[in-house]
Amino acid sequence: MSYATALRCRKCGREYPLEPLNLCDFCFSPLEVSYDYKSVAKAVSREKIAAGPLCMWRYEDLLPVDGDVVDIGTGFTPLVKANRLGRELGLGELYIKNDCLNPTYSFKDRVVSVAITKAREFGFDTVACASTGNLAASVAAHAAKANIKSYVFIPADVEPGKLTGIAIYNPVLVTVEGSYDDVNRLCSQLVQRHNWGFININLRPYYAEGSKTLGYEVAEQLGWHAPDCVVAPSASGLLFTRIWKGLEELAMLGLIEPVNTHMYLTQAAGCSPIVNAFQAGSLHVHPVKPDTIAKSIAIGNPADGYYALRVARQSGGGACAVTDEELIEGMKLLAQTEGIFAEAAGGVVIAGLRKLVASGVIKRNELTVAFITGAGLKTQEAVAEVVHPLTIQPTIESFEEAFDK
Repeated sequence: MSYATALRCRKCGREYPLEPLNLCDFCFSPLEVSYDYKSVAKAVSREKIAAGPLCMWRYEDLLPVDGDVVDIGTGFTPLVKANRLGRELGLGELYIKNDCLNPTYSFKDRVVSVAITKAREFGFDTVACASTGNLAASVAAHAAKANIKSYVFIPADVEPGKLTGIAIYNPVLVTVEGSYDDVNRLCSQLVQRHNWGFININLRPYYAEGSKTLGYEVAEQLGWHAPDCVVAPSASGLLFTRIWKGLEELAMLGLIEPVNTHMYLTQAAGCSPIVNAFQAGSLHVHPVKPDTIAKSIAIGNPADGYYALRVARQSGGGACAVTDEELIEGMKLLAQTEGIFAEAAGGVVIAGLRKLVASGVIKRNELTVAFITGAGLKTQEAVAEVVHPLTIQPTIESFEEAFDK
């Protein structure tokens, strides 16, 4: 049974029924799910969660679903103590939340598992999404599991490695000549014409809740403690805000101590509208035209930018941008110290973390969690220059001759 009670406008507070809605009719601000937290507190405990399945659905009491869930084994991914990387950066307590290991190799499986479950509850026989690649793969996979038809819309310049990872699930794959913002605008028009469940449009309030499970898991994996610092990538800003919401909910329910976590947001310099606003001391995010190899977070007009800025400021955190050259070095550093091959967005996180530590913003003794949200096999071209093998004949002599060089 769900403890969700309504959809509530994040700006004016007006309430709406639990339906496929995402914007307030009065002020056009985003809606989010409200809960009966008193009832949740009676139902949930550390012991009950620990006895649950080893996936995100161990937190089902904190998610807005009823009935059978659409689950392909998402969540409870490793929280890795990153000793080598920590020494390299100058941190004594660094952890990597490795969400590369979800079924379609990104954190998007969390949000889609919730949204597809709601789509089925609402009676949709078709789902769709606007995506930079990772979401499309997850929607297609979950739709296949649920036996629902799917349409996925992506920019035509999405990395080639992502296309196969989408098409294998047999969705209707639509490539659009334009940026993600163009794709999202098209889907916002299509939602008016087709009775489909658009995962990140009319189902967005439910979709958003899936990201909270990252906050839940990290706190549980740290022995029911919130970290001192969080460093996470940002595209729309939604993931960043929901990690924070997850930690705050656990504190509200008495499962962890009051949260004193500093939240740090990272973006690629070629698409950093939220960072630009933070550094300008503004809460107004000016759209930009994306120009970065970190395509999975290249959203020039971030829907939740304002709320991400509020979280960064409210938590005493910050925002940091890195160049494409820096993010490539971040990808290599993470792989060569901790054995984790992250996509370009992960390189943004590690390069951003390096800057934050070097500048003294994050202190050596602060327990810091860096969120790696997608796997590098999808964006291999970003680091293709690392390939330079020794080519030899199948003889000892040939090897020794090549090795001596």
